Amino acid sequence: MKTLVKTKWNIDPTHSVIGFKVKHMMISTVTGHFEDFNATIETETENFNDSEISFTAQTNSINTKNSDRDAHLKSDDFFNTEAYPQLNFSSKSFDGSTLVGDLTIRDITKEVSLDIGFNGTAVDPYGQTKAGFEVTGAINRKDFNLTWDAITEAGSIVVSDTIKLIIDLQFIKE
Repeated sequence: MKTLVKTKWNIDPTHSVIGFKVKHMMISTVTGHFEDFNATIETETENFNDSEISFTAQTNSINTKNSDRDAHLKSDDFFNTEAYPQLNFSSKSFDGSTLVGDLTIRDITKEVSLDIGFNGTAVDPYGQTKAGFEVTGAINRKDFNLTWDAITEAGSIVVSDTIKLIIDLQFIKE
C-alpha cells in the first residue's frame, strides 16, 4: 500500500491580497483589505483537491484607505479588534472549484462556500515552486454579529449586509 505524502504550501504575502467590497449607501462601493494575514495549504495532490486550507487575518490590520472608517471597523460596532484580534478560516472540503469551510469572525463560526480558480503552478527565478489561486464569494456580515446599521435621510442603508470577497493568493511550496 502506497503512503501518501502531504506537501505543505505557505502564503506568499507579497503576492497575495485579502480583499473585500461592500456597497455604501447603495450608490457606491468601498473596497478594503487586510494587511496582516497568514495561510497554509497541505495537499496530497497536484491539483490541490481535498487540500487542508487554513487562514487567519489580524482584524486590526483592516485598511480601507480611510482612517476614520478603519477606526469604526475596528470598534465594537464591527470587528471589536481588542476582544477578537483574528478572523479564522479552516477548510472542510475542496473539489478544485469550490472551497467549503468554517469562517470565524468575532465569536461566531459559520460554514461558507467560496469559488476558487486554480491558476496553476510555476517555478520562479529563484527555484521556488509557487501556486496561484483566485477566490471569490460573499458573506452576510450580520451572520457574524457585525450588525451596526444606519439609514440615510432618503431611506437607503449606509452599509450593505453583503460583503463580497475578492482574494488573490500565491503560495510557496515548502
